Amino acid sequence: MKKINFGAGPCILPQSVFELAAEAVIDFDQLGLSILEISHRSQAFIDVMEEARSLVLELMDLDVSTHTALFLHGGASQQFAMVPYNFLNKTAAYIDTGVWSQKAISEAKKVGRVETIASSKENGYKSVPTDIPIKGTYDYVHLTSNNTIYGTQFDAFPSFADIPVIADMSSDILSRPRTYTAFDLIYAGAQKNIGPAGTTLVVIKNDFLSHLNALDRFKFLDYSAHIKAESMLNTPTVFSIYTSLLNLRWIKQRGLAAIFSENQQKASLLYKTLDKTEWILPFAEPSSRSSMNVTFTIPDASHAALFDSYCKKYDLHGLKGHRLVGGYRASLYNALSLSSVKILTDVIDEVNTHV
Repeated sequence: MKKINFGAGPCILPQSVFELAAEAVIDFDQLGLSILEISHRSQAFIDVMEEARSLVLELMDLDVSTHTALFLHGGASQQFAMVPYNFLNKTAAYIDTGVWSQKAISEAKKVGRVETIASSKENGYKSVPTDIPIKGTYDYVHLTSNNTIYGTQFDAFPSFADIPVIADMSSDILSRPRTYTAFDLIYAGAQKNIGPAGTTLVVIKNDFLSHLNALDRFKFLDYSAHIKAESMLNTPTVFSIYTSLLNLRWIKQRGLAAIFSENQQKASLLYKTLDKTEWILPFAEPSSRSSMNVTFTIPDASHAALFDSYCKKYDLHGLKGHRLVGGYRASLYNALSLSSVKILTDVIDEVNTHV
């Protein structure tokens, strides 16, 4: 029996996507070749790339005349460096909401001047900043939309007037309808809601390219070079992009509104169960709770051991918290069913009868 996967990433994908991807490993599109061996310059894969990039824009309600979608290498971590390398001219503003934003800040400081304009460090990253003052002119403002380690999320985004906004949306992209036109650049590692590990989605507003700095940039780190090459500046991550395409088709078929509704139901059910359970302590403050990553601790070791044993009994996988903070984390990405979350809450209720 397949385990129920609450892992933070690489994460669960729809069963139909797993099956179609597995078929393509043996024979892709009845070509007599595996998806792992076809040429990335073949028309068969060019069609995959073009459809995947087009679907991303469609799902974000963006137009090809104003935005470009790219599938690149290096994960979000490479974007921590690429963003300032391309767009930091004088000063960039960053919002600090935890480890991943700190890593982005650290990379940007190697390129130029960085100001942290808001931070939730003082309360242990249990929330996201709400009052974010802008007291200057910046090349861009950078934020992380959802924080997987701490289980916090921007439910709505602050406004920054005419300053370009860049967002790391690795762990909640395409989990709900959003006004994606509000962002000048979005990036996301695939391994949460888009597809398998290996590729990175970048969506860039075409007009934002006028903000490129005057550096003689390394070609592979130059967004304009990747746009000109249509995401094929070098050999792309063929299998990861193809599987992402399968998942993007699944998202389109279900619809973002329906996916968002179920994601809300999953998060609501789990948070209500945690809040009524005395031996569990939810980590994030209610106003900043993530609908993607639900974090909590179990202070009593005997209660934790009992909970762990029941999770093992019911094949609940991937609930261990991030190594930096410990505790527990249930990731509720798009492909995780409401019934799976119900099994977790039933386990909590069952443990509750024994503590």
